[in-house]
Parts: sequence; structure tokens; C-alpha cells
Amino acid sequence: MKKMYFIAIYPPQEIIDEVKVFQKDLALNFNNSKALKNDAHITLLPPFERELTMENDIHVEFDKIDTHISSFEIKLNGFGSFPNPNSPVLFIQPEENESLKQLFLNVKEVFTFNKRSFNPHMTIGYRNLTFEYYLKAWEIYKGKEFKTKFIVDKISLLRHDGKWISIAEKKLSGK
Repeated sequence: MKKMYFIAIYPPQEIIDEVKVFQKDLALNFNNSKALKNDAHITLLPPFERELTMENDIHVEFDKIDTHISSFEIKLNGFGSFPNPNSPVLFIQPEENESLKQLFLNVKEVFTFNKRSFNPHMTIGYRNLTFEYYLKAWEIYKGKEFKTKFIVDKISLLRHDGKWISIAEKKLSGK
């Protein structure tokens, strides 16, 4: 049986709850119910599919990720979007962060099949967000203020079992 996996940074629950307010707004006012399916996070390795029998190998590789990075602060500041007509995305924008980039590169060094570039973001609207509703929502969100920050001190490996569940964590351990 195949399962989906991904690696992410999760903010504290208070921020997840704050972001959920925006996701609920998109679900109620812009017909974007899929926005409510996932808790706020920053993806380091996009979802990939593997046989469940290979899960131990995924754990072994996850443990190889270099996390000898000091804990660091991520500042979230305002909103951004990917205006793709087929699958637009609205998100909360993190400020530039060298430690975050380094952590992504460390993940990519182990999980070499990831060919995507890194555009860190915290999704609030996607999947069943139509381009028409995206344009209406973006008119509101592009000027909206939202600022917060949190400390990154670990990364999480998740598996999809009807919903995403954390199956492993790795703490950042400083240099």
C-alpha cells in the first residue's frame, strides 16, 4: 500500500489557530473548503509517495538530515500569492531567512529527488480555489496586515493517513 509523506516546519499552536481564521474566511467567503484541511506549516520537502513497507527507509533518510543549525526565528509578514490560473495559491509570507534556506538545502541534500525550488510560504488558500475567487480574495488579502514570529527548533516528518500525522521529529541542535 502506498502512502504520502512530506517534511515541514510547524509553528506553535497559537499561530496555527491564527492562520485557521484566514483559512475559514476563504472557505466561507471564497468557496475554498480545502484550505481547512491542513494546519499551517512551511514545507521543506513536498509530498511524495512511497510504499508503506519503505517507511523505515524514509525514517533512516530523515535521520540523516543535518540539523546542526541553531534554533532560529521566522518572521511572518503579510500575504503573497502564486497567481497560476489553474491552481492559484494564497499564503502568508515569511521574511527572507538564511537559516531557513540552509535547512531546506540540508533536506534536499538527503532527499535528492526533490527538484523543486524553494519558495517558503504558509498556505491559506489553494486546491479548489477557482481563479475567479482567487482574484476576489487577493484584492482583499494583498493589502491586509499580518505579522507574527516564531522560533524554529525542529522539523517534522509526516504521513498521510486520511489526514497528515507527524511520525517523526528532529530537533535543531546548534553548531
